Amino acid sequence: REPDVPPEAPLLFEVTLLEVRDGPDPQPLPPAVRLRLGSQRRERGNFHFARGDFAAALRSYRLSLRALDGPATAPPGPEEEEELREQRVKCLNNCAAAELKLGRTEEALAAWEAALRISPDNGRALLRRGQLLAEQGRDAEAAIALRRALELDPANKVIHTELSRLVKRQNSPSST
Repeated sequence: REPDVPPEAPLLFEVTLLEVRDGPDPQPLPPAVRLRLGSQRRERGNFHFARGDFAAALRSYRLSLRALDGPATAPPGPEEEEELREQRVKCLNNCAAAELKLGRTEEALAAWEAALRISPDNGRALLRRGQLLAEQGRDAEAAIALRRALELDPANKVIHTELSRLVKRQNSPSST
């Protein structure tokens, strides 16, 4: 018998949420599994971000951080610890970018500052933090972040442009 609904027909479902439960406490995982889960969730966030679904991207990045920060069955080795640290910084940078796209500047700034606590020489976080501080008119703080980013990556044209814009603004007669 043929189905009652023709192929390619649009369907509309109405769903009623009956109950919400907290997820189970994260189970202790080996460091390699934490890294794999964190990476998968971050990539899912990147997928959503690329499509403009910044709220879904942010959820995925936060899930990635939970996997990376979750309990471990054994302490990570030096290489795994370094990889966990790098993954955390990437996720925090991505969280900040998603927060910014959602118009939540203070949350974005907090995420970049968290990334810089883990990796004080992270050029991307320094640049983005400097750009945001400059947009907020916090020129002195922005200049510090941008100069540090420039020390780390002297060939970066974006950093040069941002610093030039900031210096011009500080030297313009309207800023005095």
